Amino acid sequence: MSVKAANREAFERLRRARPMWTTVRLAREALGLPPMTLLHAGPPIAWERMCGPMRGAIVAHILYEGWAASVEDAQALAASGDVAFAPCHSRGAVGPMTGVISPSLPVIVVEDRVNGATACSYIGEGSGVQAKFGGFTPEVIGRLRWIRDVLAPAFEMALERDGPLDLRDLMAQALAMGDEMHMRNAAATCLQIKALAAPLAAATDASTLEAILTFMTRENDQFFLTWAMAAAKAAARAIDGLPGCTVVSAMARNGVEFGIRVAGLGDRWFTAPAPVVDGSFFPGFGAADANPDIGDSAIMETWGLGGMAMAASAAVLRIVGGASFADARETTRRMAEICVDVNPAFAIGALDWEGTPTGIDIRRVVETGIVPAINTAIAHRQFGVGRMIGAGIGTPPLQPFVDALVAFGESVPR
Repeated sequence: MSVKAANREAFERLRRARPMWTTVRLAREALGLPPMTLLHAGPPIAWERMCGPMRGAIVAHILYEGWAASVEDAQALAASGDVAFAPCHSRGAVGPMTGVISPSLPVIVVEDRVNGATACSYIGEGSGVQAKFGGFTPEVIGRLRWIRDVLAPAFEMALERDGPLDLRDLMAQALAMGDEMHMRNAAATCLQIKALAAPLAAATDASTLEAILTFMTRENDQFFLTWAMAAAKAAARAIDGLPGCTVVSAMARNGVEFGIRVAGLGDRWFTAPAPVVDGSFFPGFGAADANPDIGDSAIMETWGLGGMAMAASAAVLRIVGGASFADARETTRRMAEICVDVNPAFAIGALDWEGTPTGIDIRRVVETGIVPAINTAIAHRQFGVGRMIGAGIGTPPLQPFVDALVAFGESVPR
């Protein structure tokens, strides 16, 4: 198959993907995650090289699992070599920010009913100090356990009652309502709550229902993000290992390095130092407080959303610090220069219902020098703070795309 034909096939697989949220399972069941194993966002990284937020999230999940009783003991255990670390992507999963997944953490299971791929992510934690930003307070650990013991079983019962939730249809509708599906998921969260309200009411008692709806609605407009990420990962898994293909199958950051994987090059990572995000900060915080870019959420851009869909969301500009809506439209137009085609499933009204640019081609990135625009949150860099301090537009380094293209050229039989 020629590169052109392989890339067209990759685009078609991405275009026709139909991710459905089917169930909730513990990570040890859904991902086959062994004991004393933690997954994390981004390319592979050892404890010694992890940034402050990642170390904090590791501590949080060691405490959550009961492998240690104190922060100090958790750090010692993480450094001992007795805990295995691996990227979420190595197990067909994704996680926002630090992305840490431990064996007894509940994960949402998403199945692409067309291409046959499955992916997982975890349930978002809400607002304030969070494990995904590196927080490990007793309140954080208690919230993770409430999600496991109360929220996840309720979701499972709701899905058993009403069947799978079509995420692509929901996301397409949310896109038309002003989300770009990475840093703005307000419409998608409302649509998700609308779909779940009746089955949750049937599956739970009044007090449990109140607690769940309060959690989903109070200062939690990004609640749907992990569902969007799992949907995008399920779609992207359909192109993994496609011979002769130069389309990006994953982009991710671990807070130290930015990395990509390319469909035709399998699970090999190409990395460079992670950039600091150019964005806007909450009062009291600034660039000196910011950790370099972190998280698996750039999977959204690999499926034509997030920064690729900026023209769909005037509201996201206030979140990421964009200059004008004209700039947002231009960003989407510019992203089309590095993608295989536009996806009609994700149409943008502001562009006369043209689809979002989809299928990032490393050849076009290197040829044009245009790198994907990634909408993202900003984490505090210090260990234990555990907070989001702003948001912006990430500009990944060009070098991983160059290195991947060189490796692709070397892989072609001569």
